[in-house]
Amino acid sequence: MYDSIAVVGATGAVGTIILDLLDKRGFPFKKIKFLASKRSAGTKIKFKDKEYLVKELLPSAFDDVELAISSTPDEVARDFIPEATKRGTLVIDESGYWRMDNEVPLIIPEVNGNAIKDVSKGIIASPNCSTTQMVVALKPLHDYGIVRRVVVSTYQAVSGAGLVGTRDLENGSRAALDGQSYNYECFPHPIAFNCIPQIGSFKSSGYTSEELKLVYETRKILGDDTIKVCPTAVRIPVANCHSESILVETEKKITPDLAKELFKKMPGVIVIDEPAEKKYPLPNICSGRDEVFVGRIREDISSENSLTFWCVSDNLRKGAATNAVQIAELVCENNLKFIIGQQRDVCPPQQDNVVTHCNNPI
Repeated sequence: MYDSIAVVGATGAVGTIILDLLDKRGFPFKKIKFLASKRSAGTKIKFKDKEYLVKELLPSAFDDVELAISSTPDEVARDFIPEATKRGTLVIDESGYWRMDNEVPLIIPEVNGNAIKDVSKGIIASPNCSTTQMVVALKPLHDYGIVRRVVVSTYQAVSGAGLVGTRDLENGSRAALDGQSYNYECFPHPIAFNCIPQIGSFKSSGYTSEELKLVYETRKILGDDTIKVCPTAVRIPVANCHSESILVETEKKITPDLAKELFKKMPGVIVIDEPAEKKYPLPNICSGRDEVFVGRIREDISSENSLTFWCVSDNLRKGAATNAVQIAELVCENNLKFIIGQQRDVCPPQQDNVVTHCNNPI
């Protein structure tokens, strides 16, 4: 049990789910505080039938905090996390800023929970939402047949762009149906009745920052830099839950029947694969769930040793809040504490801007 914990970004969409999960899953702590931007500071949050005042995210707010779960934009995480670790706070970070730091473990508990043992930098990173669901699905296939190549197209819900993304879908759709114009706040093109093949900023390779996260985070989590990943990320007019079409090539052949058995044995994966009954994962039935759903499992008829399947998961839950809380539970189970003096340099890393600073963390 921790004496004092904090939730950073407590008033956001992900922060709200984190609070609900901490309550329902019975995470052990004695004291809790809620931190947010200056704009949200002063608002009140009800948690466990008690009302709390949201405090401003300042370095001094971490003076007595042992563990923090944080959901903020990259630039906020860049600036405040070193201040938190200076004060002995172990931070579970949802942002993209620290994920590719070699000294920061990037964790999906069901996949590489053993990598959490080194917290000497005081930071544990949670992966990007689209990476998380894909790697959870890839894990049993990799363990059995060794994944060599992945071709993935993501179909990402507007909730991944935050509350403003959801507002754009709702108001833009209403305006389009009424024959009215609407000034979009979040997306570069109308999202209502449309799809946008860009999430994040374009890089020199022609891929976006969101797409490159799928490449580099997958390799880091699975511990294999030789895995080839070809990603395309698309924003679609769906409120919640990201969907992915995944083609995976393995060293050892995996038949669709075997793949189903491997998926069923994987913690956190649910198979919905009855095509004759028109049963397969859909965003509107997976929303609000913490699992990764797979279906449409079939052999790739264009190449040897390849499978293709459909994958859906709630990006606000397993893609963000649930994974962070599961990391916190793993930290607690292992009785991991961050002690000042044991830490390494926590200055912001010199990162290749190819994979960082995307405004779409979930």
